[in-house]
Amino acid sequence: MAFQQGLSGLASSSKALDVAGNNIANASTVGFKSSATHFADVYGASLQGGGGSQIGIGSTLSGVLQQYTQGNITATNNPLDIAINGTGFFGMSQNGSTSYTRNGQFHLDKNGLIVNDQNRSLLGVLADPTGAIPQQPPTDQLKVDFVTGTPNPTSTASVTANLDSRQTPPVLTTFDPTQPTSFNSSTAMTVYDSLGNPHTLSYYFVKTSTANEWSQYTRLDGNLPVGMTAATEVPDRLVFSPTGVLTASYFQGSATATTIPGVLPNKQFAVTTGATTPLTFAINIPTMTQFGSPFAVNDLTQNGFAPGNLAGISVSKDGIVQARYDNGQVRNIGQVALFNFRNPNGLTSIGNNQWTETGDSGQPTPGNPNTGIFGVLQASAVEESNVDLTAELVNLIVQQRNYQASAQSIKTQDQILQTLVNIR
Repeated sequence: MAFQQGLSGLASSSKALDVAGNNIANASTVGFKSSATHFADVYGASLQGGGGSQIGIGSTLSGVLQQYTQGNITATNNPLDIAINGTGFFGMSQNGSTSYTRNGQFHLDKNGLIVNDQNRSLLGVLADPTGAIPQQPPTDQLKVDFVTGTPNPTSTASVTANLDSRQTPPVLTTFDPTQPTSFNSSTAMTVYDSLGNPHTLSYYFVKTSTANEWSQYTRLDGNLPVGMTAATEVPDRLVFSPTGVLTASYFQGSATATTIPGVLPNKQFAVTTGATTPLTFAINIPTMTQFGSPFAVNDLTQNGFAPGNLAGISVSKDGIVQARYDNGQVRNIGQVALFNFRNPNGLTSIGNNQWTETGDSGQPTPGNPNTGIFGVLQASAVEESNVDLTAELVNLIVQQRNYQASAQSIKTQDQILQTLVNIR
């Protein structure tokens, strides 16, 4: 039996060396999980049963189990590199098959899909048109639009500014936007028509002879509102309280104040770009003030935008993928999903840091990052291999000694048999 015992020892040590060698070879493989060899002794079956005199016939490999301990997190420069800090696997789809991985090195393909180096698509839930994430099974392939699509014409333009209460009526009593002495202050912002063409909306503020009262004139690309000429133009009228708060606003000479001070009805301007004309939008200035300090614009906002090209991508710790466009728009693309298994060691490795489910692993349980048992995501980072290189090198030495010892037992048995053969 010594030959069989020695051979089994050689085979066991050889397999342990293979596993250690594989671990060492993948010490720098992102998302790799090291393996450990499990061995068992072997006894011959006997009709007489066991007993104190039973001698084993060697060892056998009982299993190679992967160690799903956390690897170190290392920062990178790719916003689509995603590390899982905690429990869970990424779900990857290709041609209808699903695999699972801890390797979060992703990029965009030509169609905008978030894929890995094997062109497997990252799974999650796509956002609806409003940017909300539906509560549904995470079976969507996450896809980023390279452009924002249909332009959105401006429907609201808002200004927050302070008008200097110390100002006096301008020298020129007839307003002329080309004459700076005919108005006290001005500012401008960009608005968009239905084709996404930009237009310059200008505001001019004129102090009247009435205390705490100002006139507001508007121009779009230098043009007056629809239905007005320079001779017939009537401005909006703004009335402030003695404490500098806007208390009333009158739209284009109306004798009745607007319901909400500073929320003015729609302005209409003709456009000649081929877009819908007139361009109509509301002007909101409810937080305008009149204090004894210089004219200052605190905020200019509007809700229109032109088509934009993709400028950047970010991923939150909860897995929300956002796309930023060069027109200033930020859109939720979707949410990355994570998957967990009752028995991860039941998964079958298919290479490239991918696993597939089996009957032993159980079915995948999906969930959102940073909830329940699932880990937190970290963008612009990867999870390093969890191989302990020092321990593996020591293990190589141990298995080498075991291999030599098993070989020595075979050599010794051979010498004993040779001695028996030589008896005369």
